[in-house]
Amino acid sequence: MNLKTTTNLTLDGVMQGLGGAEEDRSGGFERGGWAIPLVDAIGMQHLDETYGGADAFLFGRRTYDIFARSWGAFEDASTSPIAAALNDRPKYVVSSTLTDPQWAGTTVLSGDLVKAIRDLKNRHEGTLLVPGSGKLVRWLMAHDLVDQLDVVIYPIVIGQGARLFPETGPDRAFELLSSRTSPAGLTMQSYRPTGRPQYQAATLDTEEMSGVGRAPQPS
Repeated sequence: MNLKTTTNLTLDGVMQGLGGAEEDRSGGFERGGWAIPLVDAIGMQHLDETYGGADAFLFGRRTYDIFARSWGAFEDASTSPIAAALNDRPKYVVSSTLTDPQWAGTTVLSGDLVKAIRDLKNRHEGTLLVPGSGKLVRWLMAHDLVDQLDVVIYPIVIGQGARLFPETGPDRAFELLSSRTSPAGLTMQSYRPTGRPQYQAATLDTEEMSGVGRAPQPS
């Protein structure tokens, strides 16, 4: 399976509590519900296609609980591609404490998680989608288990909340696979991890910097 993460982010990198004021107040977060007012038709289509294209889902425990309370209790899943995919397809949740998940189609992963997730990827085909789940995404990245990282960036700064990547941590380079922008200003980008970044060893002078990207001149 191709393991793909999908994350909704503000311009300042916050991913917490996007769906509603009461969705996730952990850490004293008070600015939930920032994403919904900004989603336009193109943004919604992208989200529908992302979830609808998944063959299975992988969650961290907090995101799983949020999704189970909302999408898992959707009255008529047939009216929403996201709800239909989440309720009809296999779900895996990483947890050392969850023993009796109530959301149908859920399997709990614990113990040697690297082996469990690699086995899952090797046994099946298609896309294994990780929605949200910031802590899990960082762990997956650290263990080189992510094949594609998708982000939807919203034109808003909210100034507080949990961010996808912390202030300090491992460094990663990415190749841009695709990018598009919706009329409301949502930017939807897909990246492939390519290892560690390269760093410039010496300071560039202004003449060298001004020539970057210019076509060579005929002699």
